[in-house]
Amino acid sequence: MDIAGQSQTLGTHHEAIALRAAPSLRGLDRLGGAAPSGLSVSWARHQDEVRAAQRLRYQVFAGEMGARLTTPVPGHDIDLFDNYCEHLLVRDAASGQVIGTYRVLTPVQAQRVGSTYSDTEFDLTRLRGMRERMVELGRSCVHPEHRHGGVIMALWAALAEFMVRNQLDTMIGCASVPMLHHGMVCGDVAASIWHQLQATHLAPIEHHVRPRLPLPLDRLNGLLAVEPPALIKGYLRMGAKVLGPPAWDPEFNSADLPMLMRLADLPQRYRKHFLGA
Repeated sequence: MDIAGQSQTLGTHHEAIALRAAPSLRGLDRLGGAAPSGLSVSWARHQDEVRAAQRLRYQVFAGEMGARLTTPVPGHDIDLFDNYCEHLLVRDAASGQVIGTYRVLTPVQAQRVGSTYSDTEFDLTRLRGMRERMVELGRSCVHPEHRHGGVIMALWAALAEFMVRNQLDTMIGCASVPMLHHGMVCGDVAASIWHQLQATHLAPIEHHVRPRLPLPLDRLNGLLAVEPPALIKGYLRMGAKVLGPPAWDPEFNSADLPMLMRLADLPQRYRKHFLGA
């Protein structure tokens, strides 16, 4: 899951490329469900396709949201986790341009890199029993000219098929809320969204996690009448839970909410749409 600051960004946003083989994963060459008209969905198969996703990420995170990115390739959002992730791409069928992306870190690859991105922001000790069937979603974003439901639905359909095909059942990620409010850097919006979701969508205590760099909630106004970003609302509709208070991410200038979604918790209408069940 990622940057939810724009209306269509979320996942583990935070979350050089020499694509590695992933023999433990099946079906990477198959589309994740029928894409809406005018869109095509695929998994990156070589470095050039990953680079296209990284350019889109840079455009959204640095260009739109003001993230201060350290990158080995100018104009690309790259970090060490990219080398271990599968990269999901949505293209405009007419132009071939990559207009939406997610990256997916599987349990096997998380072991190889040594952690998930979420581990760098949160103490995930209480999730250790889920690790073998848990993937991390991250760096999701959609091109500003294509922020309609079709792109996100295409991404989610592909992710659902990926999960089922590889016998994985749990997704985690950092849902990000921008720290800019009325042109000023401020955590009041994030604090207010946290207080709302704490009351309505908090996970059971046995799944709570702790931020490594907490947002200073006691110094913020958590009573603003604001709504969560669209993508966070989308996750919540699909049964996602918030695992604890937000971490502060200075690099991305955002507050990150730890979220978990299990296929077993999908409401029936989404199960039918994404899983055919």
